[in-house]
Amino acid sequence: MEEILIAGFGGQGVMSMGQLIAYAGMSEGMHVSWLPSYGPEQRGGTANCAVVVSGEQVGSPLVSQPTTAIVLNNPSYDKFEPSVRSGGLLIVNASLVSKSSKRTDINVLDIKATDLANDLGNPKVANMILLGAFLGETGLLPDSAILDALKKVLSPEKHSLLELNQRALSLGRSLVQVTM
Repeated sequence: MEEILIAGFGGQGVMSMGQLIAYAGMSEGMHVSWLPSYGPEQRGGTANCAVVVSGEQVGSPLVSQPTTAIVLNNPSYDKFEPSVRSGGLLIVNASLVSKSSKRTDINVLDIKATDLANDLGNPKVANMILLGAFLGETGLLPDSAILDALKKVLSPEKHSLLELNQRALSLGRSLVQVTM
């Protein structure tokens, strides 16, 4: 069972990352839950979502000690870095997060996702780079399941963005090795 917490400012693709994981998990025959939480973004808070992907029924959509946290900004880092369970994974958008974890009991991936997304020509795919790194590190789902979910989530007039998102996902995956 993977319990994932994704957090950042509104507009960074936090909710869509969670939805893509949930939809892809369902398409792969897994049990999933997706629980969005919108904080006081106007006052510097975070928007986040919890996703649970399991081979068995999900007992609760609440995630208090995630196996993985993906954080896209400093407030999210401050709030969720301490909650990652021992042995877990913390993925950080190092382009926007100025801090480094001192924890030795978790695996930390610092990825300059926004910088890499800018290199691809669109800063909005930073979330897909981080998602690709998560998939590469955990081996939870194949890229094909994420891309199939993306085709269903994106409106037909935005299908021109599929190729860019696929490149971002592949780039993120290429930054890590599966450590299973």
